[in-house]
Amino acid sequence: MTSAEKQKTDLPEPLDVIAVGAHPDDVEIGCGGTLARLVQQGYRVGIVDLTDGEPTPLSPGPHIRLAEAQRAAEILGVSVRVTLEFPNRRLFDSFEARVALAKIFRRYRPKIVLGIREKTPQASPDHWQAMQITDAAVFYARLSKWDDAFDGLPVHTVTRQLWYPLGLSTLQAVRTPGDVVVDVSESFHLKVEAIRAYETQFPPEKRRVFELVEHQARLLGLSAGFRYGESFTSPTAIGIRNLVETFAR
Repeated sequence: MTSAEKQKTDLPEPLDVIAVGAHPDDVEIGCGGTLARLVQQGYRVGIVDLTDGEPTPLSPGPHIRLAEAQRAAEILGVSVRVTLEFPNRRLFDSFEARVALAKIFRRYRPKIVLGIREKTPQASPDHWQAMQITDAAVFYARLSKWDDAFDGLPVHTVTRQLWYPLGLSTLQAVRTPGDVVVDVSESFHLKVEAIRAYETQFPPEKRRVFELVEHQARLLGLSAGFRYGESFTSPTAIGIRNLVETFAR
């Protein structure tokens, strides 16, 4: 058996979806309802945090933040949560960060990758860097003849990449008619519970965050005919094979 063949046999069970955030709690805020709903529907879901999110004003240290992240993952029902070791507040799009994330994609072979959509003014600039790292890692994951950079992990092509918004202070409905709204009416309570797991980040005096989360989900949901919704943007055209099944169900 060659080293490449052995590497394939050592791979874990693949994930259907991986969501990427800059810090623990980004994914929960941006698309936690969707992840919980996917789990309810029988899909295997993973989360990758590029940093541990520390330091922050009210957290005693990374061990507490990581415990909160694990609790949030359990609430959502995700199968795998990976925290990479890049520095909070100093996260930059770099070759090392791109490769580290691409290795995760090669190892867990997701069909879909969810990443942060854009800059978040007056919030962490790490979010914008995370978007660029994720975009590059999706590309790097499928490049052949690069075994030395990826520890011999087999190439993997992500079927679809989608972006999720993270800016709660820029509340609005979908931006373009082509945006997708996912119905999270059956899982919104799990999204809120997962966010509340971050007790060091969202103490009682930050209850406004939960009001924003709910209002955004209500706005997005109502725009698409649901009680609660989360929106995603595709950087490429979305193809449809059956117009009636897609739009008239």
